[in-house]
Amino acid sequence: MSVLTFDKSKLGNLEYSLRREMLGTDRRGGYMSTTIVGCNTRKYHGLIVAPIDDSDRTFVLLSSLDETILHDGEAFNLALHRFPGVYEPRGHKYITDFEYTPTPTITYQVGGLVLRKELLWIHDRTQLLIRYTLAESPAPITMRLRPFFAFRDKHALTQANMEADGRSWPVPGGVKSRLYADFPWLYLQTDADTEFVPAPDWYYDFEYAREIERGYAGREDLLTTGYFELTLRPGAAVIFSASVEQMASPSEIGRCFAEALAARSDKVDFRSCLRHSARQFVVRRPSGRTEVLAGYPWHGQIGRQTLVALPGITLEQGRTEACLEVLDTLVAERRDGMFRGSFSAAEAVDAPLWFFWTLQQLEHTVGAERIWARYGDVMRELPETYLRGAAEGISVHENGLIWAEAPGRAITWMDAAREGAPVVRRDGYQVETNALWYNAICYTLRLAARFGDKEFVHRWEQWPARIRESFERLFWIEEQECLADFVGREGACPFIRPAMAVAVGLDYKMLDERRQAAVLRTLQQHLLTPVGLRSLSPRNPRYKSRCEGDPATRAEASMNGAVWVWPLWFYVKGEFDLNGADFLPRAEKLLDNFGEQIQSYGIGSINEVFDGDPPHAPRGAISSAWSVGAVLMIRELVERWGAGPAAEPAESKETNKEKRL
Repeated sequence: MSVLTFDKSKLGNLEYSLRREMLGTDRRGGYMSTTIVGCNTRKYHGLIVAPIDDSDRTFVLLSSLDETILHDGEAFNLALHRFPGVYEPRGHKYITDFEYTPTPTITYQVGGLVLRKELLWIHDRTQLLIRYTLAESPAPITMRLRPFFAFRDKHALTQANMEADGRSWPVPGGVKSRLYADFPWLYLQTDADTEFVPAPDWYYDFEYAREIERGYAGREDLLTTGYFELTLRPGAAVIFSASVEQMASPSEIGRCFAEALAARSDKVDFRSCLRHSARQFVVRRPSGRTEVLAGYPWHGQIGRQTLVALPGITLEQGRTEACLEVLDTLVAERRDGMFRGSFSAAEAVDAPLWFFWTLQQLEHTVGAERIWARYGDVMRELPETYLRGAAEGISVHENGLIWAEAPGRAITWMDAAREGAPVVRRDGYQVETNALWYNAICYTLRLAARFGDKEFVHRWEQWPARIRESFERLFWIEEQECLADFVGREGACPFIRPAMAVAVGLDYKMLDERRQAAVLRTLQQHLLTPVGLRSLSPRNPRYKSRCEGDPATRAEASMNGAVWVWPLWFYVKGEFDLNGADFLPRAEKLLDNFGEQIQSYGIGSINEVFDGDPPHAPRGAISSAWSVGAVLMIRELVERWGAGPAAEPAESKETNKEKRL
């Protein structure tokens, strides 16, 4: 797939540039995110957005940094901000180029001056370095760098107030600032001779257009404590550092920049971009916990999404230890036989069952023996926990199926709420929950038999047949040739939704080949788009074609039409399992469709959802863990099948009859 490219002629077009957002992370929960022209359009944007303790609460500390060039008696402000009804200043008119690799770089031209700005987030510490290089100039220039602070929760907004401390305190090469006493100091330093001019002042009514579009408040005030002033000569560079840790000397700043830049991988193609994006989701906390953030810029940990995303964001690029660290963290937080920690009550019914699917992907890398030795106790215990009642409202019925209901609360992956109530009620037997339940028991039985756990085999060996018979009888809708989305007290729900893809994409399936083919055909006819599966068939009266507007409207659309990427892997896997290499051309075409996505919304990544109707505009979080994971895993399937039968995994070579035990 093609290298990331940006139309230089459109960089000054705000409709083009403000829709493209960049992201850098420190792999500890902190990040830098803004648009490719440096204008913040979300309350979540900022140059230093980071946790201030071991929790997942994240705060916007440094919102932006304005650069002004003073030359020949004139001032040229390179910044871009939105205020009510106006953009001011309009520094984007000086931008001539934007490059994403090896680190985001913006080039400005002011007459005969060419200034290059490189933004570099440092891994494993909360620090942003910006190197300014005066590439061309007939004479030295004076630069001013003015920081704007927020010091507030990233989900909130700040207003001018008397409590904020606008003072700055000297440190080597710069100053330190802290608006409120319960925050850490933010150290602003440079590697050159600079003067900091104290001039504390509030700037009012910064406006964030994306928040207003999404139905939220979108205006705030920011405090500046003053500005740095320095002289920059032609061909010379200066590095600005913003960090919660003080740099000991100016020379350390330069050394840090050089080492970090040298370690950066070139994001030169589709795969390298997604692999880089995948690494940003795995976060190592100071306490030693290893977690997965579900998406940037606003999501934290979500247990279900952690397990669905984990194989794609770690194993696809050989990061086995990262996968094991995340799983070990989840296992260590179990209570009463059930996952806790990042698992909410809304995830109790199906999320723990994704653990088995994740282990199946991990087995291809570490082998069955290591899986059983490390996680066998958990695998044996989880089914027993479901029999005892995994959580309130969840039970295993005599027919072998899992029943889950929670009036007034979402309990599956379709967890969007409107005015506190779930948009989609799925109380009863859910299709993906019971497909995962069957897969979990079959997989555990296979390993238990292989490694001599006769007690587990004796206890559970009759269950697969019972579950399969009940599932086929209750879920199959012959006239639609598909599976019910769920079976509740009023019977089978005939709505065509994507969760049925899970039932045909798991290694252990309950449907015969005729029914698998019918499900895949229905998914293709009703839900398949170039970028994923719709959450509801367009033929359904509840279908919503666009996922935009206020929170309630978006919540409705997200579950009733919006396109999700994560189920696409199960559709592709099901097609390969049934049709083998004959599906390869179609799979390659699906994969190619994502080439444009990595350069049109969240640069170098895949977003959370898309509109249901063409052109399938990107929506939601600009970088989504289970979207990125799914696309990387689809690529792995395509490469595996493209390499020929010798490269196919052992599981793929099993017949469907064998998989159905």
